[in-house]
Amino acid sequence: MKFEVWAPQAARVTLHCGATTRALERDPERTGWWSGEAEAEDGTRYGFALDDGPVLPDPRSRRQPDGPDGPSAVVDQGRYPWRAAWSGRALPGAVLYELHVGTFTREGTLDAAAEQLQHLVELGVTHVELMPLCPSPGRHGWGYEGVSLWAVHEPYGGPEALKRFVDRAHELGLGVVLDVVHNHLGPSGNHLPAFGPYFTETHHTPWGAAVNLDAPGSDEVRAYLVGSALAWLRDYRLDGLRLDAVHALRDTRAIHFLEELSEAVDALAAEVGRPLFLIAESDLGDPRVITPRAERGLGVHAQWNDDFHHALHTALTGESQGYYEDFARAPLAALAKTLTGGFFHDGTYSTFRGRRHGRPLDRSRVAAHRLLGYAQTHDQVGNRAQGDRLAASLSPGLLACAATLVLTAPFTPMLFMGEEWAAGTPWQFFTDHTDPGLADAVRRGRRREFAAHGWAEEEVPDPQDPATRERSCLDWSEPRREPHARVLAWYRELIALRRTLPDLTAPDLEVVKVAYDEDARWIAFRRGDVRVAVNLAEQPARIPLGIHPARVLAAWEPVLPPGEDGVLSLPGESCAVLTQA
Repeated sequence: MKFEVWAPQAARVTLHCGATTRALERDPERTGWWSGEAEAEDGTRYGFALDDGPVLPDPRSRRQPDGPDGPSAVVDQGRYPWRAAWSGRALPGAVLYELHVGTFTREGTLDAAAEQLQHLVELGVTHVELMPLCPSPGRHGWGYEGVSLWAVHEPYGGPEALKRFVDRAHELGLGVVLDVVHNHLGPSGNHLPAFGPYFTETHHTPWGAAVNLDAPGSDEVRAYLVGSALAWLRDYRLDGLRLDAVHALRDTRAIHFLEELSEAVDALAAEVGRPLFLIAESDLGDPRVITPRAERGLGVHAQWNDDFHHALHTALTGESQGYYEDFARAPLAALAKTLTGGFFHDGTYSTFRGRRHGRPLDRSRVAAHRLLGYAQTHDQVGNRAQGDRLAASLSPGLLACAATLVLTAPFTPMLFMGEEWAAGTPWQFFTDHTDPGLADAVRRGRRREFAAHGWAEEEVPDPQDPATRERSCLDWSEPRREPHARVLAWYRELIALRRTLPDLTAPDLEVVKVAYDEDARWIAFRRGDVRVAVNLAEQPARIPLGIHPARVLAAWEPVLPPGEDGVLSLPGESCAVLTQA
């Protein structure tokens, strides 16, 4: 078997493979690369020693059975007997479901998660979006501190378990998307700096030195990241990738890393004959991220739309702290702007940032499905002091209103696990750092962060306490009880409507028409022949829909169709979907 590694600064590289130790030779055709042959099979442990240093895991390791600091293991990617004949599932018309493997079930494994996939089929979603799976020290964490960007976290079940999960999902007709982190690694277990200039002091991010995308040596670093992305899509038959915080990818080159990555993914899609896509988490407010490369954009296929979330959250809760401040002044106006224009910050002044932010999205050229809309995500729940979900403070009626706005809006909807039944469990920030110093620093940093906002130390859960993760696990008995069962039935009804009504998946933002009353707290919008009415106030509202006769397709509380005046009488904290009769 051939082994190779990029180590441009090493004078010699030694392969330690099983009981064999072998000096590698420089590759005459690839600067900085070393290669050699050794006998190995699936599961054989190996690593590389640079000069007189210790044996380190392979930067392109497919498996780390003993964690990020242990030896790598050979993975025979052709060994798994795939069952599902899968032709792919594209993003247009999709409903995504964000899932954290470690808390989706108490077992916290991919195999245990696969056993619950039938629930998602019955819910009606089309794709599962898995939070990051790369290895990190310890057993339980969010996944954003992973290293070994080609491997699967061993406590989740390792590479074979991910293949079983994807295979089962595909058998059930579900696509699978994986969240990948290219903007930082670590903070512990990261051995890449020993091999080469994977990071650069030219730029800095919130995590320290930036990943090297434009300094000397960056050609190989970019190839490393692109290769990792393609390996997930090819070897595990994934359908798409979610790219974490692309605004932290510091790149001044003429061809941006995202453009290079999107081109490579499109080429792989053509090669394998099924749709593949990229979804960016972007704080740039820049439509170029999701503009096709042929139109001088970066070619990413979609992005999360936090502007829609922030407007919806402030309308539901009245919160105005931090980045909610700009939206809280007139939340329904902000919500209306995002429903028709995609972005709220489109060159407007952002108080939170202290400057203008964003640029307008060309509604005539950008399809609405390229923006993801949501009421909750791992970030927006877990980054709260106590990890409280909307269900902790809102009535079932308001939760139904949130679901209606997400699932009938022009965007690609995304749900956060448990949201569909108003889960009573929180989803808190938890870690499992094995370095005591790092563990204590994270604990103190978390509490210091929220102390600045008035939280007492004892009110902020200890990330290192195993009970914090335990509290965050879903309670699968809840969907069978009220009020959870009613909320779940509403989500299922809305998703079924979205699947059967073409107007609800139409891509044109320009045809969306919105009306609202900020003081009365109602909002209504039209998409083709479909009308959506939402009353966030406690008292009933009279909402002029301008249609008669009309047919009620779904309603949280019983309502009569609008009378001859076209006005709908809607109970408080309620919502309805109607169509022209």
